[in-house]
Amino acid sequence: MILYEREYFQKFKFTTAQISRYIESSVRDLDIARKDQFEEVQFTYCYQALIKIGIAVMAKNGGVKVRSVMGHHIKILEKLSEILGDPDVFTIGNAMRMKRNKDLYDASCVVTKKEADDYIVFVNQVIQKSKRIICSL
Repeated sequence: MILYEREYFQKFKFTTAQISRYIESSVRDLDIARKDQFEEVQFTYCYQALIKIGIAVMAKNGGVKVRSVMGHHIKILEKLSEILGDPDVFTIGNAMRMKRNKDLYDASCVVTKKEADDYIVFVNQVIQKSKRIICSL
């Protein structure tokens, strides 16, 4: 059983339509990442897709929504990793989060074409695995 800390999560009854919208939005963000020519845009949309699919998985798995508090993205990645049983989700997702923060607050982040391509492949795998988990619950 996944423990959802009250500090970061609250119980919420999501409708199937709401969960579907999170999934669709995640897939759409990944599609934008695939189609855009700028690595920074690809990276940003990959990260957003990862966070959104995490929100969808937690909505379906625990009936919880994340609170907008400091550290909530870390918690989304942590719980998504736990639910999927894949430690790489947290490791790679957290590296993406730190890179995003460095770009946002330091304006000193460079994303290479290889990194962007790797993130697209990784996030696609997470989305596909998440969709299978959501359908099985």
